[in-house]
Amino acid sequence: MKISAKTEYACVAMLELAARFGSGEPVRIRAIAERHGVPPRFLVQILLQLKGAGLVASTRGAAGGYQLVQPPEEVSLGAVMDVIEGSAQNGTHATSASPDSPAVRVLVHAWQEAAAVHRDLLHGVSLAELVERAKSSDERMYYI
Repeated sequence: MKISAKTEYACVAMLELAARFGSGEPVRIRAIAERHGVPPRFLVQILLQLKGAGLVASTRGAAGGYQLVQPPEEVSLGAVMDVIEGSAQNGTHATSASPDSPAVRVLVHAWQEAAAVHRDLLHGVSLAELVERAKSSDERMYYI
């Protein structure tokens, strides 16, 4: 599975927003960029795309930043990835071989089935779950 840098940065930003959900304070782009090593200019574009999709809201001004629109339990990793990568891909696979070949047809069908399982898995993982996993991972690091 290949994940683009843009998709990775979007997921990291959404996890940061999820971790701070309910604080009442928007998260600044600079804070996300510095904490996770994400280029701020790229992060601006990504957050605008997520805002356009209705996943985040922005607040302007000195105390401005971004916040999740919905609780982290209601936002899936798959939904974030769909916004960035586009959900239109739906497991379509181009083939160099003849599409009339029975072998090619069964391979394409198998790839489509795998893509559907992959999509379902990502849509079944909420941001809240990932935040909890990150917290437990952090706690173990302190005891090593």
